[in-house]
Amino acid sequence: MGELFPRGSSASIDDLPETPKTPKPPPSPPLPPTQHQQLSLVQPPQKKKHKPKVFRILRSVLRTFPILTSPACKIPVLSGGLSESARGISGSKVTGTLFGYRKGRVSLSVQENPRCLPSLVVELAMQTSVLQKEMSTGMLRIALECERRSDKDKIRVLDEPLWKMFCNGRKVGYGVKRDASEEDLNVLELLKAVSMGAGVLPGNSVVEGPDGELAYMRAHFERVVGSKDSETLYMISPEGDTGPELSIFFMRV
Repeated sequence: MGELFPRGSSASIDDLPETPKTPKPPPSPPLPPTQHQQLSLVQPPQKKKHKPKVFRILRSVLRTFPILTSPACKIPVLSGGLSESARGISGSKVTGTLFGYRKGRVSLSVQENPRCLPSLVVELAMQTSVLQKEMSTGMLRIALECERRSDKDKIRVLDEPLWKMFCNGRKVGYGVKRDASEEDLNVLELLKAVSMGAGVLPGNSVVEGPDGELAYMRAHFERVVGSKDSETLYMISPEGDTGPELSIFFMRV
């Protein structure tokens, strides 16, 4: 067989026959954009501040006195839950939603109404299954406590980033305030037409697997501002409803 480049030949690489080029495959079509829930939640309305009546101030202060027999958790005294007829007497009404995957932590969202963006989101130190078990006992008191600040550093108690959390007097960990995530907003968007009730939503299969479900409970709450160091959410029960009672306390101690 002869050599490809015989000795003494002046052939160069340019003299070689061109190798036919393999045609490039056509570019792949772009991936479809991720489908996000289109949000229609709006900013909460700005309310004009007005000086509350003396009776309302006195009532709020009396209802936020601590229980002296429980040194571990200073939960204010409350005899029974608020009924529908008690709306507007002790404070403003807000929408509260507790939601989370069954094996994950519960989050609390507070909205002016179901059509508004949340004004507060707190991740609680409690699994959803544990919350459901505690609610089945008929009464649940969640206390979120933080240390007092000096007057120059003082902020609203609901703006604190971290609280010690107590459930019916037992310390269970810490509650953490956070910004609403995209998943939080999608859940609230799905529940926009729900004023109160409980149920489950399809879960995120990436997070919880194909059988994961997100449980929720939504209700109206009476928001009572006792002082700069104390705010409370009392779940409002419909007239004639003998369901569970839920109170959530935010306080500096």
